[in-house]
Amino acid sequence: MKVSVKTFEELSKKELYELLQLRIEVFVVEQDCVYQDLDGMDENALHVLGEKGGELVAYTRIFAPGDYFKEASIGRVLVKKEQRQYSYGRKIMETSIKAVEKHFDEAVIHLSAQTYLKKFYNSLGFEQVGEGYLEDGIQHIGMTKK
Repeated sequence: MKVSVKTFEELSKKELYELLQLRIEVFVVEQDCVYQDLDGMDENALHVLGEKGGELVAYTRIFAPGDYFKEASIGRVLVKKEQRQYSYGRKIMETSIKAVEKHFDEAVIHLSAQTYLKKFYNSLGFEQVGEGYLEDGIQHIGMTKK
């Protein structure tokens, strides 16, 4: 998997279409969760794209401190269902963490994790902060990497 980091302006129309399509495929259809994915924040984000054979298979978006949370943050973390066996989630997250450090000169990163992924994020250095909460009908926890 080849990973690239792009601003909103650097995304081609095709890349934007593919990333929005994949976010809806995973978060709305697969997880059966009706929510407003287009939240007006994509223009402020850096987009981390994982491609394999010309197809988008993994994605995150990252924000500078204060743009989404008080800390720098990573969100919309996903891997296409049929590609999850290849550890692309780890690779896209490791690249996203490095991108936060490089582009924002930040080591502290916050994310809102689906609770069942706690162990995965722990393995990347994130620790739970606060109590769990319901977001769009799915259990989440706040997690921070320092």
